[in-house]
Amino acid sequence: MTLIHGRWSLDDRLERILRELPYEVPPGAEGVTVRLSYDRSKGVLDLGAASPYGFRGWSGGARDEYTITRDWATPGYLPGELEPGAWQVWLRLHRVPLEGLEFTLEVTVHRRAPLRPTEEEPPPAVKPPRRDIPDVEGLRWYAGDFHAHTVHSDGSLTIAELAALATGRGLDFLAVTDHNTVSHHPHLAKIREITLIPGQEVTTDRGHANVFGDVGWVDFRQPADTWGERGLMSINHALGGDCAWLQPLSERPRVAEVWHSGWWDRRWGAPLAWAQAWRDDVIAIGGSDFHRHGSDGLPGAPTTWVLAEDPGAVLDGVRAGRTAVSAGPEGPLLLRIGDELLALDADGLVLVRRSGARQVIRGDRVLVPAGEGPFRLETHENEVMALCA
Repeated sequence: MTLIHGRWSLDDRLERILRELPYEVPPGAEGVTVRLSYDRSKGVLDLGAASPYGFRGWSGGARDEYTITRDWATPGYLPGELEPGAWQVWLRLHRVPLEGLEFTLEVTVHRRAPLRPTEEEPPPAVKPPRRDIPDVEGLRWYAGDFHAHTVHSDGSLTIAELAALATGRGLDFLAVTDHNTVSHHPHLAKIREITLIPGQEVTTDRGHANVFGDVGWVDFRQPADTWGERGLMSINHALGGDCAWLQPLSERPRVAEVWHSGWWDRRWGAPLAWAQAWRDDVIAIGGSDFHRHGSDGLPGAPTTWVLAEDPGAVLDGVRAGRTAVSAGPEGPLLLRIGDELLALDADGLVLVRRSGARQVIRGDRVLVPAGEGPFRLETHENEVMALCA
């Protein structure tokens, strides 16, 4: 066992926020366990791992301990051969007070791999009936959510538990976007009742962005301009408190999480104003940012609707701008159906057009001419109930 003691200062954080602390893994090792201890009442240290060949996992501030073996690893970390040589414990100095923060690392190299923890599967979920929405030239509107977390980062549910929850809420697809890791990706295709889209929430102190697709690990240490080089990238919760978007970009991504579960009072027009200022052809999506029951929104709150060939093709639908967002899978809905707009369960709401023109929707299933978008549905108090491209 190796013990590493130290103390980080605020000057250390400002000089270089991510620190790599090396240790040796000898040939023949079958596992490593790292334990971090510090006073959490005074600060936050994020935890990760690298082998001689690169990234092996990240859990941020969600965990103080991880194990990596050839056949299994703590969620957030990648199992596989333990290459002999210099490994690193990654520590990101997320919050360090002026007086400093003391820490201890305990690194254990195992000659025999520890036993794998057991995991129970949830009971199968029953999916509610599909809403009566017409197809459009062979394409169908699918309901989903582009932002959710599991135990592979700071969520409380396993992948199977999250999938069952989303299925029971009537979703067709769900992007699993754990923070700064892709350890969840190999497990997503095992789920059959809902299409799970691989994603990674690239997480920094100056903003978060989702990168969608099975494109490998996206290095959060690199400039934000590089994050979307291999997959579809969206800006997350751009006005989200201490994780609002502050990263410099030479080219602004078109896709943005305009509707986030943190938009508590939708009479507050700042998210729409930000989206209009971001770029005039922004593609709006929504994300619950689900972590656990009682925190953030449930999967599908909000719901993003994508017109696509099938649930596995929703990223193509997003790239084409065929999106709409509603407060939930059963809430008032506004969809483009060819040259018309379909307003569902929106009786008494106000349709707002790009020009600012407004009209009252009368009836639960109403077709009106479309024209140039975007569009939205509001209450008489200007509370946003649905968005449509």
